[in-house]
Amino acid sequence: MPVWLVEAGGYLPPVTEPRLVPARVPRVPEAVVLALHGGDVRPGDPDVSPWQLSVLRVVPVAARVARAGRGRLAVHRVLNAARGWGVDRTPVDDVRWALAQVRERYGDLPVGLVGHSLGGRAALLAGREPGVAAVVALNPWLHASDDVDLTGRRVLVVHGTEDRVADPARARRVVDRLRRHTDVEWRDVPGAGHAMLRHASVFERAAADFLTGALLPRGVR
Repeated sequence: MPVWLVEAGGYLPPVTEPRLVPARVPRVPEAVVLALHGGDVRPGDPDVSPWQLSVLRVVPVAARVARAGRGRLAVHRVLNAARGWGVDRTPVDDVRWALAQVRERYGDLPVGLVGHSLGGRAALLAGREPGVAAVVALNPWLHASDDVDLTGRRVLVVHGTEDRVADPARARRVVDRLRRHTDVEWRDVPGAGHAMLRHASVFERAAADFLTGALLPRGVR
């Protein structure tokens, strides 16, 4: 697997601290999108490598959102400090760090979060953070007890019906709980598995259309 990522402009070593990787940075953006990769739980919270499949799976998602924004969205991928969901630090902490970076760079622009697998869980749980206006979770791996108040946010969950890693039924139960506070749109992708390799364009288009609609209220020109 090559380790050269065109959008980053060069070789990326393993990550030991969270990092933002730009997908598109227009001169005067109207909103910002952060794309969050998945991972797994491993002993010792191993480092994230930019060429891991769980990281690379959100590259086309970020690219599709950037294209759909037509120069009005700043889009960055977040590389987490660790690969899994640790006890002392979780991907939600990395999202909070990224949001602080966004505020420093872009001010008070509205932010959308889109994440896959554990990144989808991080997107939902971090969706209550100040400045977040929209959340998209793609095949999110959710814990049965997950709960968060997303009042005022627009939320979309897209799930493959053949996902054998992140249980769609469990995700539906969590979504039903989240609906106590806010509307959550659910979309099935028939025949799609966890990696989003089959019907990839359906996931990517759903995320792009939802985020542009939520973050760019005048529509995409």
